[in-house]
Amino acid sequence: MTITAQHIRDTLTAYLDQRPEDKDSISALTDALEATAETITSRKEFQGHVTAGALLLRADGRVLLVEHKALGKWLFPGGHLEEDDESLMRAALRELAEETGIDPGLVTLVSPVPLHIDVHPIPANPSKDEPDHMHFDFRFLFRTDADVAALQAEEVLDYSWQFADQITAEPLRSRLLAVPTR
Repeated sequence: MTITAQHIRDTLTAYLDQRPEDKDSISALTDALEATAETITSRKEFQGHVTAGALLLRADGRVLLVEHKALGKWLFPGGHLEEDDESLMRAALRELAEETGIDPGLVTLVSPVPLHIDVHPIPANPSKDEPDHMHFDFRFLFRTDADVAALQAEEVLDYSWQFADQITAEPLRSRLLAVPTR
């Protein structure tokens, strides 16, 4: 079942109900959803498209980062939506399992509402015939005691468990630090 524009709207509404202070920082998402509702889940929508990410937290307060091959950056596990994704949360969990080999059965969802929605630019990728565009990343918080089992070699170079206070991006850093360790 494909993720619908209505599912994205509902998730966005639930998020803004909890975090109304983020309305301005995600206005590009709101605008794109209005303009491209039927195509906003497609990676070929270059006004911007929705992605899903996993913020995976351990009891010791460390969060998982992966070194993304194509972008050459340390990021949270996540990626593009697929046709058979049933929800944004399940897409985030699928991406986590694909990139790290962590069994979804060893992961617990903290909240069905994203902890953070990040709007960020993606540079052009001539090898994929993709111009500069935006990603609207719905980031869900999960807990685990598991470790990375196998990296997805075509997309991920390495992984690292970092203490949440080492995350520099706000408001994500503050939100991760506010999560009880158990």
